[in-house]
Amino acid sequence: MEVIKRAFFYHHLFTSTTFGLFALAALLYDVGALGAQTVNWDFITNPPSRRPEQAGIYPALIGTIWLMLLTAGITVPLGVGAAMYLEEFAPKSRLTRLIQLNITNLAGIPSIVYGLLGLAVFVRMFQLGQSVLAGALTLSLLVLPVVITASQEAIRAVPNSFREGALALGATRWEALRTAILPNAVSGILTGVILSLSRAIGEAAPLIVVGAATYIRFAPQNPMDAYTAMPIQIYNWAQMPQIGFRTNSAGAIVVLMGVLILFNSTALYLRYWSRKNKH
Repeated sequence: MEVIKRAFFYHHLFTSTTFGLFALAALLYDVGALGAQTVNWDFITNPPSRRPEQAGIYPALIGTIWLMLLTAGITVPLGVGAAMYLEEFAPKSRLTRLIQLNITNLAGIPSIVYGLLGLAVFVRMFQLGQSVLAGALTLSLLVLPVVITASQEAIRAVPNSFREGALALGATRWEALRTAILPNAVSGILTGVILSLSRAIGEAAPLIVVGAATYIRFAPQNPMDAYTAMPIQIYNWAQMPQIGFRTNSAGAIVVLMGVLILFNSTALYLRYWSRKNKH
């Protein structure tokens, strides 16, 4: 009976995975075939237009790159620093357990809630307005729990003998963390960063709430400029009745996937480099 249950479970798992992969492949093929008709140098470098044949994604592309760079620059130091403190320095008290529970719960909150929080805190309280910085701070709040949790797991996975060996040689707790633990946890930390940025790059709801423009013809030049992002541009074009704008939205999806692959490839290379140097 146990063998039958196990075989049924494996068969069900294989069928579900295969169906999901086929659906994903069909979706990618459909979007890629439609978007390939649109993606060219003019499409990438032109601003949006009311005419689909002249419309481009340059402001949205630059806005997305600004958002991702600022989000990574804010999230990684805060997330890794919080994980280091909670794992190595925080007392094992009821307050620490409560903080840990809240961090875990925050990872499951809908993104629109973070958008409302960003609107109240960054846009209105801190008077950042509808700027790239306000959007990046909002996305940082969204992905920070993921980075903290992944970083904690990576630090926790380092064998305790590394820590004990460093302390036995006279290192302080900070020196042991910096020289023995973090170098061996970098690959796991970068995995969390990859997952978090992959989620942030496709978010549209919180950016709409904090004031990202749906139509803008200039790219941001500094963190305080107005901006738009590629998910918002895709959503805007997909609602247009003209067939040309729907083709443009498919092309923008292809470019967005390219940007996502570029960011993830950079993080994967850093993870590979850290593992190679560790060995």
